[in-house]
Amino acid sequence: MDKDLQSIQEARDLIAKAKAAQQEYKHFSQEQVDKIVLAMVNAGANAAEKLAKMAVEESQIGKYEDKITKNLFATKRLWESIKNLKTVGVIGTEANGKIIKIAEPMGVIAALIPCTNPTSTAMFKAIISVKTRNAIVASPHPRAIKSIAEALEILNKAAIQAGAPEGLINCMLTPTLEGTDQLMKHKDVALILATGGSNMVKAAYSSGKPAYGVGPGNVPAFIERSANVQKAVADIIFGKTFDNGTLCSSEQAIIADKPIVDEVKKEVIKNGGYFLNSEEKLKLEKFAVPHGHLNSEIVGKSVQWIAKQAGINIPENVKALVVETKGVGRDEPLSIEKLSPILAFYVVDGWLEGCHKCIELLNLGGIGHTMAIHSSDKDIIMKFAFEKPAFRIIVNTTSALGAVGYTTALNPSLTLGPGTWGGSVISENVSAKHLMNIKHLAFETNPVNQGFAVDHIANSSEMRESFLEEIEKRLLARAGNPRVQSYLSLQKNEKTVETNKSISEEEIDKIIMSYFTKK
Repeated sequence: MDKDLQSIQEARDLIAKAKAAQQEYKHFSQEQVDKIVLAMVNAGANAAEKLAKMAVEESQIGKYEDKITKNLFATKRLWESIKNLKTVGVIGTEANGKIIKIAEPMGVIAALIPCTNPTSTAMFKAIISVKTRNAIVASPHPRAIKSIAEALEILNKAAIQAGAPEGLINCMLTPTLEGTDQLMKHKDVALILATGGSNMVKAAYSSGKPAYGVGPGNVPAFIERSANVQKAVADIIFGKTFDNGTLCSSEQAIIADKPIVDEVKKEVIKNGGYFLNSEEKLKLEKFAVPHGHLNSEIVGKSVQWIAKQAGINIPENVKALVVETKGVGRDEPLSIEKLSPILAFYVVDGWLEGCHKCIELLNLGGIGHTMAIHSSDKDIIMKFAFEKPAFRIIVNTTSALGAVGYTTALNPSLTLGPGTWGGSVISENVSAKHLMNIKHLAFETNPVNQGFAVDHIANSSEMRESFLEEIEKRLLARAGNPRVQSYLSLQKNEKTVETNKSISEEEIDKIIMSYFTKK
């Protein structure tokens, strides 16, 4: 069988497997779900070093020690942010009990996994999918198939051991464009989580399925004259060199305010930055951005490797190549997103000129994504927040790790939405809360006819676990749905009532009314 046909069939088979598992899993209780997710988190964290090594060796992208950090971030740090999130049953009330919000899973999630952050992104997407009672089928980048498949298999085994049905977590082993296209367009896929190249993200949005996609970064970092220059430069160089610049939120250009430019340059050199002369700049442009397009071979490579390939001799202690630039666009090839330890360097006179330069860079290839400002002037910080076309304005910290929620209070995520400005439906950091449907039970608030009728369930303070447990128990028992033991029923050793008898709307009304009339 041809590889493309094999890939298409594999996608179909895995989707069918995932759907069957999700149909069982959607009945699990919150306690069961959280037990499974925590087991996945621990398994992924325990394998962080092994998976980091596999990812670097297979893809030849990034740094081993930084990929460990990413793997721990995508498991442990992620868990801390979602462990208390309710994703089963009633998750909240509004209007004094007249609106009740009920969580429902989406179904089968199709996940596109990049080679820049392979194992961390795979685990991140699997964890938020399973937390919300979904199944997942991943399509890995061809440069990182083995490491992505291993990461998902580790989580899959942990999930099954914790009680999850088999088939909940899946990974294509023969990914092709045809197979991935089938995955995205299949009738049983509910949502696409697209992280990868711009062409793949565009394909996801063109599939006819709901999708969360990310756009390019091209993050500008403005150092305003009131900033702590020493800290600002250290943060920027750290972010630019973290995992060799593979995060889409990593800084791509320094914009220095004119009165502090000499101090900024001094700190750049102190932190391992190497300013190229005009001849070296031409060599780097020719190698890194041939014919106006990024050379994909430089993505995630070390600064020493890039310099050598470009024919530039640099000291061994250099961490980043810094290129002094003036314009933005075709005449300045290195003004684009570079995903490597290469920084453009601009000088502006005042915050307003800095503002315009940031907008130019974002419009070139990072609109809606992220920018950073280093300043001690609160008014200027707020002006940047209001006026810049980016949905993450990172203040006085490294953009690379601040935007993903590592050094800030943003939702920990490896999928950063650029909003409609960047061609996406979402403008915040994608997390578990975005992977569930929310059903609304709404009672009358503006009657058109008079007469007694139940007009609310309970307000937030009255909503007791015993009430929810009793209603759930009665409805499930009479409807013949599979009974999943909850925390309370496990405590009480309650026996499950099983019947295949269907339940009518009248019986549902009686069940609910009986609760309110009980003394």
